[in-house]
Amino acid sequence: MSDEETFESVLQRLEAIAKALESGDAKLEDALTLYEEGITLYRSGTQRLDAAEARIEALLENNTTAPFDPEER
Repeated sequence: MSDEETFESVLQRLEAIAKALESGDAKLEDALTLYEEGITLYRSGTQRLDAAEARIEALLENNTTAPFDPEER
């Protein structure tokens, strides 16, 4: 996932991939390529969600709004 991609755009792409795979119309190689892309997007999205959760937890623990530095944990 590039820096320009938002979490929402990644989610939309994942939904499109899921629909394409569920339709059963894709050839095997195309389906594999879509599946690989989906796994990559899923992992990137999960990392973003984990980082957001850590940021929220840090804010709640510290009762502060200072920028979160993941290296401080």
